[in-house]
Amino acid sequence: MKIVGKAKALAIYVGEFDHWHGKPLYAAIVEKARERGMAGASATRGIMGFGANSRIHTTAILRFSEDLPVVIQVFDTPERIDLFLADLEAMAVEGLVVTWDVNVERSVHSKKELQAVTAG
Repeated sequence: MKIVGKAKALAIYVGEFDHWHGKPLYAAIVEKARERGMAGASATRGIMGFGANSRIHTTAILRFSEDLPVVIQVFDTPERIDLFLADLEAMAVEGLVVTWDVNVERSVHSKKELQAVTAG
């Protein structure tokens, strides 16, 4: 799905060792977003962070963390993001879930599209 213009962003902050139905939670969320036909989703592993318990998680060599932060970002229309939030509720996702309005300036999926955008 291609989006240009008004859209909504969703970010879900979880721990890398959080699981749902036997698989990493971040993978389950990205797969659910793909299954629902969302415009796009990415999971990014953090190098340092803390959450509700204020315990620092880091990749620092002297502090081997067991649960680094992972942020899953999903972008789509406001209506589709709102529907996807119901999926997250059904998955009993713990962690921080935030949304914000965004404006998609460009969404290019191929070199041919990029050439058309830059030529125009």
